[in-house]
Amino acid sequence: MTAAANRLPIAFAGFPLAAWAFAIRTWASMVLALYVAFWLQLESPSTAALTVAVLAFPWRGQGLEKAAYRVLATIVGLIASIVIVGLFAQTGWLLIAVLAAWIGICVYASSLLDGFRSYAAVLGIITVCLVAIEPLDTPQTVFDLAHERGAGILIGILSVMFVNDILFAPDYFPEIAARLQALQAKVAALAGSALRGVSISPEAAVALLRDITALRPEISSLSTETSIGPARGAAARTAMVDLVAELQASRSLAALTGSPNSASRVSSLALDWLSSELRQSGRDVEASIEALRDGTAPRDPHRAPLYRSRRIALANAVRASVYFVLGAVALAILGWPSTSVALAFVGILIGLSAMSPNQNAATVLAFVAVPVGCLFAGILEFVVLDGVTDFPLLAIGLLPFTVLCALIMSIPNPASVSLGRALLVFTIAVFSPSNPQAYNPQSFLFACVFLGTAAVLLFICQLFLPPLSDEQKLKILLTEARQDAVPAVLAKHGQHGRHDAMFREAVRMSQIVAAAGEEAPLIKKALGYFDGAAALRLAAAALEMLPEDLSGDLRERAAFAVAEGDGQAILAVSDAIISSATDNSRSIDDAVAALAAAGELLALAAPKKEDAP
Repeated sequence: MTAAANRLPIAFAGFPLAAWAFAIRTWASMVLALYVAFWLQLESPSTAALTVAVLAFPWRGQGLEKAAYRVLATIVGLIASIVIVGLFAQTGWLLIAVLAAWIGICVYASSLLDGFRSYAAVLGIITVCLVAIEPLDTPQTVFDLAHERGAGILIGILSVMFVNDILFAPDYFPEIAARLQALQAKVAALAGSALRGVSISPEAAVALLRDITALRPEISSLSTETSIGPARGAAARTAMVDLVAELQASRSLAALTGSPNSASRVSSLALDWLSSELRQSGRDVEASIEALRDGTAPRDPHRAPLYRSRRIALANAVRASVYFVLGAVALAILGWPSTSVALAFVGILIGLSAMSPNQNAATVLAFVAVPVGCLFAGILEFVVLDGVTDFPLLAIGLLPFTVLCALIMSIPNPASVSLGRALLVFTIAVFSPSNPQAYNPQSFLFACVFLGTAAVLLFICQLFLPPLSDEQKLKILLTEARQDAVPAVLAKHGQHGRHDAMFREAVRMSQIVAAAGEEAPLIKKALGYFDGAAALRLAAAALEMLPEDLSGDLRERAAFAVAEGDGQAILAVSDAIISSATDNSRSIDDAVAALAAAGELLALAAPKKEDAP
């Protein structure tokens, strides 16, 4: 008990010291960014502070990666803003249509990406909203706003990098290595069960697939962390792919061990090959994690590709464009002055909700964060500061609000992280620090009203045209999984790309699990597609492993059986190849064993082929 207690992190007020250190770094970065922006006399110093709020992460690598994408996306957004305003500033509703199309394009790109790449696509929306939409009544100021925003973002990024360096923000790779190590232990336990002939439950398999693939967007930040970051990123991606391969080899071995034909000659050969494949996968995982810790490139790197559903992305894009147009129509009917500000907020909230797998939940989060952020901004401006102009007092006034939001972000829960970041961003956006501070109640009230109106309008638009439901996403994903489980499609990956392709299918499997929830039959159906695709790829890879001197008739029979995806025919030709082998042709053993394993797995999955979504 004493040893366990000693391992607990030291905490203060319920938060570990690491969370407090992160909160202090966030506050220090924001104060430094504002000081530099005030010193340079930027027209919009709040952009620098907002950049700090966006880039606030406990780990150095995450902040650096997001900063890189923020710079790239801002440049693209600024160019788009200048072009759109320059060509369509005086065209009325045509301008609204062009802006809606831009929002749709960005949402489409965001839906096809993950992690900070998805954020970069959404930032294209935010930049255009702030630079092109908000000043619609004064289009001649667009270029100046673009320059000011670019300068503010650069100051915010440099401030975060400087503070993280001098206050020793921790690297992210030890956390990734520890999580991969924990996943390896779980997969190794299942592998041991498979070697003993114990079956693996579908629930355990899909839970592990989801946990493994969930690391993909986080691993990308390793590349920007240090000079050896790219090698560490490649090692972590390879470890993920190898974990999926080891898990699938375990399930395949467990399935064949209990099959009725496990005592036959080809089945015995298949079992031996799968056991060897399973052990090799385990060694590959260990080597990849070791390479991650050492900062060396893996021996056989993998790409860990992402599965992208273009149908879902297109549906999200169309809805985003419609939401923006409906918001513009509603604001035009209201006829308020400066409605371009509210329309800009509508576009920003559309972009932010597009990054969430559950857009309705993101809108609800905005409903919570907007009023609380406005309350925080009001207390800060009219109670805490109340007319002061000294910068040290501003820094002290920002301290409790920044620290509180950062502590909420440090809670290991996705909802808490999103809430804390949204509170910090909305508080800074409404407070809008400037030099000198205006302390204008009317401007503060307008900002709160426009931001709240944007949240209400987006909520109403989503009632009128709801985002894709989990049932609709599940139907699309299952249909695509069934359509892709075709031998002609699966055979093109070859032996080298087999594991990468399997990881891509695992990502889709995770998306299906997220959409299916507790519907076990649908998850089992998707797992059947996953197993069938893995077996067909194994069969196609085994064809490439067959020696050149194999009989042309047997090679043609094997190719035809694989093209048909016929497990029994693959087993028959495997047996024929073994029977025709001479004592001097032992080189075919591995190829035939892999072919037989694929045939056995396809034969076991054959009764499930009639399943359809």
